[in-house]
Amino acid sequence: MSAETITCQNCKQDFVIEAEDFGFYEKIKVPPPTFCPECRLQRRLAWRNERALYKRKCDLCENGIISMYTDSVDFPVYCHGCWLSDKWDPLVYGQEYDFSKPFFQQFSELFRKVPRSALYQRSSTDSPYANLVGESKNVYLAYSTVNTEDIFYSKIVDKSRFIYDSLSVADSENCYGNIYSDRNFNSHFLEYSNNCMDSWFLFDCSNCKNCALSSNLRNQEYVFRNQRYSKEDYFLKLKELNLSSFESLGKTRKEFLDIKLQAIHKYGDILKSTNSTGDNLYAAKNAKICFDSYEIEDCAYSFRIIKMKDSMDCAFTGVGAELVYEYISGGLGNYDVKFSSFAFNSVKNSFYTDYCGSASDLFGCIGLRSKKFCILNKQYTEEEYRNILPKILESVQSLEFSGNIGREYKYGEFFPIELSPFAYNETIAQEYFPLTKEKAVEMGYKWKETEEREYQLDILPDNLADSIQEFDDSILDKTLGCAHKGDCNHQCTYRFRLIPDELQFYKKTNLPIPRLCPNCRHYERLKLTNPLRLWKRKCMCNYEVYQNSVNHSHHLEGECLNEFETSYAPDRKEVVYCEQCYNAEVV
Repeated sequence: MSAETITCQNCKQDFVIEAEDFGFYEKIKVPPPTFCPECRLQRRLAWRNERALYKRKCDLCENGIISMYTDSVDFPVYCHGCWLSDKWDPLVYGQEYDFSKPFFQQFSELFRKVPRSALYQRSSTDSPYANLVGESKNVYLAYSTVNTEDIFYSKIVDKSRFIYDSLSVADSENCYGNIYSDRNFNSHFLEYSNNCMDSWFLFDCSNCKNCALSSNLRNQEYVFRNQRYSKEDYFLKLKELNLSSFESLGKTRKEFLDIKLQAIHKYGDILKSTNSTGDNLYAAKNAKICFDSYEIEDCAYSFRIIKMKDSMDCAFTGVGAELVYEYISGGLGNYDVKFSSFAFNSVKNSFYTDYCGSASDLFGCIGLRSKKFCILNKQYTEEEYRNILPKILESVQSLEFSGNIGREYKYGEFFPIELSPFAYNETIAQEYFPLTKEKAVEMGYKWKETEEREYQLDILPDNLADSIQEFDDSILDKTLGCAHKGDCNHQCTYRFRLIPDELQFYKKTNLPIPRLCPNCRHYERLKLTNPLRLWKRKCMCNYEVYQNSVNHSHHLEGECLNEFETSYAPDRKEVVYCEQCYNAEVV
């Protein structure tokens, strides 16, 4: 089948369904989408709340818990222990399929009855304030971490220890403020830098030790502001920065912004990959418009997927998964799963499932574990299931569910955004596709108003001492005010407190106490990253404009004619090179 251009029913913009996309839809027997790839991702992300956490009671044991659901939701919420226990049976909530009603209406009715786990944690311990974590220990206000220990105020961290205030980090230890940087040790404020030790404020550097305020370095030591120094002089320069002072650290961060702007930027961070487009990819093969993913093959339109193959439109999932479509959150070893979310592991041959695990042949089920042949949480025999399922799929396709602003949902669409248990600004859709309240309401999305409460503050941000050396353990008993004061769209908590591990880290690393709450700090890091979007651009390497260090293959012609797809928008100020020109200058 040839490519086809259609209009997205959500954003009303045209998008192209490629021939190979039609091939995938035929393989898994689903109709083509009616939302464009970006709107499909936004819709999935609107079902994932990571950092909007609330105090409430477990509806089973009645103990106080931390939950991603407020106490005003219209379904039961259990603590993780109760939810995993045998004190309740999700089959009790099973209901007969009604062919006179749209499927999504029936799913919504079931959704309001079945208990949900307060937090999503898989094989994790000592992490009562962590959400969407797996195989981790001692994680505090950190999210989407796998195989980690001692992680604080961070997101997307794999196989690491002692990580603070970082975003997208792997195989690292004892790091603070790092962004898209892997295999680093005792290094802070690194961006897109790998295999570095004992370093500060590096952009696009590799295999460096004791380097600071530099960019595009390879295999260097004792480099400061891109100049080589003796060991003694380097440490004198580093000491002059006075990074224990909040004021001095702020000046250094501003200088680092200028250093990044003057650096050469590769069109995309794509390593050891073939025939792949997107950004922040490692060991990818035949990946199309994928981001923040590694060890994937034949995947498309996906974000944060790991060790996955032959799948499309997925986010925050992977590890052994195959033939998965329109899916978000968790799920080890999923196979042939469509339009689903929050599998714990090994869900197979299933449609429209939520919070299920070790199960197969499910349709429209919630909270089932180790079950087969169920529809809307009702148990069927295998023969009954296989006889009725085709009729249900036909009904879902013909009987539409009407959403807001003209959105229509039938078979082939992910769960409607209107049915999400979260308000738009509680979810990570707000992180990657930020909206104002007015725009969200215009689009028909729910919005959570800031709760009116008196915020008891002990120390305003302007009254905090400048240097970490001026604080003792008494600061742990104080409530600090966030400098944003809620005047932002960053899920600001207005106030925050330090924990002992955190204060000890600041003192050991000689860093000042932050003036923003953890949520606002996270959004500030997001500002330093590129969007989940690609633009077609031409290499900016031009001998009449830039002074290169060596001759490139195009030096006789003056400008490079290579084109690429990049997450750097055309109006950005950075100098963006194709891979050949970048390698000639940097590598």
